[in-house]
Amino acid sequence: MLPTPIVAAVVAPLVLWRVYSRIKRLTSRQQSKTWRHRTTLVFFPLLVLALAAGAVLTGALPLIALAAGLPLGVVLGRIAIGKTRFEQVGNTYYFTPHAPIGMLIALLFMGRMAYRAYEYYALGALQHHEFATSPLTLFIFGLLAGYYMTYAFGLLAWRRKAALSAPLLNPQ
Repeated sequence: MLPTPIVAAVVAPLVLWRVYSRIKRLTSRQQSKTWRHRTTLVFFPLLVLALAAGAVLTGALPLIALAAGLPLGVVLGRIAIGKTRFEQVGNTYYFTPHAPIGMLIALLFMGRMAYRAYEYYALGALQHHEFATSPLTLFIFGLLAGYYMTYAFGLLAWRRKAALSAPLLNPQ
């Protein structure tokens, strides 16, 4: 087994790179890809259900925290999609996310995961077995899941509306 400092030295740059790329993506214009939005609408509900199943086994508080985070994430997602800039260039769709809300959600989640990783590292794996059943962690994950599912749904709705209202660009 690898010593923990070596594992941390290998994992830390990977995590920092993912944080940088996520923040960059949250603040810049991006191409809308339906497969990505649909994947979000499949992946996050499955993950919420899996975490809820685990939370049921540990008590009511973690489940309540997850359930409280979801609607708050939905509200923030609706606000963010309303402030998003949309554009269509030919047959290609682009959007520029509302950065403050997206960054707040992402940084909350990444900060919580960093703190949980620190606890795991400091206390050891055997003493820290409730990683995915902490009420605060599940609340923040519910917030993240509600936000991303609502945002993905809003992007798909915008694309559908834009495709229906735009004249056919390549009539045959």
